[in-house]
Amino acid sequence: QVQLVESGGGLVQAGGSLRLSCVASGRTFSTSPMAWFRQVPGKEREFVLGVRQSGNPTYYANSVKGRFTFSRDGALNTWYLHMNRLESEDTAIYYCAARSQRPILSVWSQNYDDAQKYDYWGQGTQVTVSP
Repeated sequence: QVQLVESGGGLVQAGGSLRLSCVASGRTFSTSPMAWFRQVPGKEREFVLGVRQSGNPTYYANSVKGRFTFSRDGALNTWYLHMNRLESEDTAIYYCAARSQRPILSVWSQNYDDAQKYDYWGQGTQVTVSP
């Protein structure tokens, strides 16, 4: 059974940094898409960033480009969301997500930010950025 477990959320002041972790079990995702999404109550889940497979270029939401980055530790089957220069607008529940299969590049480039295309989800971790 595949499980994704996030950790690392918390309260941080604006301008600060946090690193979220997503530990995967049940299978490895080195050759499958991995991503981070976030959601604010009352709004749709929003894509943050993702990769088609480990080592590939990262796709970013415009709102986090230049501030957030993705990394992965294959030995730990864990990927990370590095968040810098946090803003109050970044306050949300953050979810890691993964797909069971890697799409061809042309398909990935069209739907990398579509939450419905992801097969596995973590339980979410709260990030709160105070002004």
